[in-house]
Amino acid sequence: MSATPPATPPPPPSSLEPYLGQQVVVDTRSTYIILGTLTAIAPDCLTLENADVHDTNDASSTKDHYIMESHKLGIRTNRRAVKVRTAEIISVSLLRDVEIY
Repeated sequence: MSATPPATPPPPPSSLEPYLGQQVVVDTRSTYIILGTLTAIAPDCLTLENADVHDTNDASSTKDHYIMESHKLGIRTNRRAVKVRTAEIISVSLLRDVEIY
């Protein structure tokens, strides 16, 4: 019996250290995007505070459009804190680095 191959490894936690205390955008493998202030980094999860957990299936806008609106208008906080499993993360970027088009 063969073992299930591991998921793509997440970025090393040390590579995200410059983002601590900053507002970030976390793109996930699902329809969810998470915006908030990165407050902790662990091998298996990231912790964001004053976060917005947004399911793009619940809205008519795309992920990109929602992120650009959040960049312009601010994060619509709906969680005091949230932990995001690193196995679900595709990318992490600073909200201030979002390009508006």
